[in-house]
Amino acid sequence: MTKLSVNINKIAVIRNSRGGNLPDVVRAALDIERFGADGITVHPRPDGRHIRYDDVRALRGVLSTEFNIEGNPIERFIALVEEVRPTQVTLVPDAADAITSNAGWDTVANRAFLTEVCAGFKALGIRTSIFVDPVPAMVQGAAACGADRVELYTEAYARNHASDPVRAVAPYVAAAEQARRCGLGLNAGHDLNLDNLRDYLQKIPWTDEVSIGHALICDALYLGLENTVTLYKRCLNR
Repeated sequence: MTKLSVNINKIAVIRNSRGGNLPDVVRAALDIERFGADGITVHPRPDGRHIRYDDVRALRGVLSTEFNIEGNPIERFIALVEEVRPTQVTLVPDAADAITSNAGWDTVANRAFLTEVCAGFKALGIRTSIFVDPVPAMVQGAAACGADRVELYTEAYARNHASDPVRAVAPYVAAAEQARRCGLGLNAGHDLNLDNLRDYLQKIPWTDEVSIGHALICDALYLGLENTVTLYKRCLNR
């Protein structure tokens, strides 16, 4: 069964917009676990505009499900992951000023760097995943870097799903099949939602984990957080 990891960055955005500690990020994460999520994802950025490094430290001490930390492996990020030692680290090549992740790694051009980073994390027992576009060569490159998994960047699938779902998912099927041939675990994330998630998983049922934040939190405004987590879990229990 595909696991649901909920990205709680948007909860931190709301908190940061007013200062103080409302909503409480740690409490929200614990509630999301209690409502049935299989993991919590955070993506701290250097400017601290949503999840902050101190949030990551606070969460590590209380979570009972899988903890996934995403980010660009700059020196400060690497030090944080080495300190916290989450279940999984997902390497994302986002610029410091990026609004959100908008591309996967070129795992061929960056092979030496990514190999070094993966080796360091794996030596600490941390599962490593590399964020890639749905391109078989980039998946194969991630395997060559020593990653345990790849996370397919699903923005293009989500954008094109409504008009042509079969065509939208086709490159992801090819990339996912390459991951399976390479012995890599398979994650997916970015703009997956209640409208497109089931179709994606029907074509790629061996997906290990999806990471969903923005859409899930938006749905929760109307449906309630507990009900929303339940609805996403139902999509996964296909």
